[in-house]
Amino acid sequence: MTVFFHYALHGFANVYLVGNDETMEAAIIDPAAFTLGLLDFIEDKGYSVTAVLVTHNHPHHVDGLRTLLRIYDAEVFSSNATLGDIPCRMVRDSETFRVCGLEVQALSVPGHSADSMAYRLDKLVFTGDALHAGLIGKTMSQYGNRLLKEQLAKKILSLSDDCLVLPGHGPPSSIGAEKLYNLGWRKTKSEIRRDEYELFV
Repeated sequence: MTVFFHYALHGFANVYLVGNDETMEAAIIDPAAFTLGLLDFIEDKGYSVTAVLVTHNHPHHVDGLRTLLRIYDAEVFSSNATLGDIPCRMVRDSETFRVCGLEVQALSVPGHSADSMAYRLDKLVFTGDALHAGLIGKTMSQYGNRLLKEQLAKKILSLSDDCLVLPGHGPPSSIGAEKLYNLGWRKTKSEIRRDEYELFV
């Protein structure tokens, strides 16, 4: 298995390619942009892109999808039935499926967005905007923040420490490092106030 990282200036987002060197098929995770550099890499390696995994439907993670699909006949996997007018193969939480001859597990991690999915391929975890190196994803409310923390703790941080975290923005990390150093696990002011109140219950 080959993993290729492509940095897209559009949204300063990460695009990933996972290639199966036996079948010569490849999957793209979050096609923020589909550039000539990415196309050249795919063609030089002799891959055929047969799948796209979308972590969430924010423009700076999917704007390259339409261009990609003009070149390759790829199946799009998402928690949404469609992305614009593009039909998708809907995935559900904890579902396991195969792309490019590789086993993938979908993990629903809502909070940053309602449709946020992470994808685990062996010891690689593509977290989109739910989890970054040192931070968790931005949310619109205290409820969203609490929900995201709960889902990450249950489904992502429960993975082995040596799993590699590949986020939608910023550098890679590991599960072990995020358990120790991620600032998102610090309690918010409302959580601190609630804990103080619960002392008197």
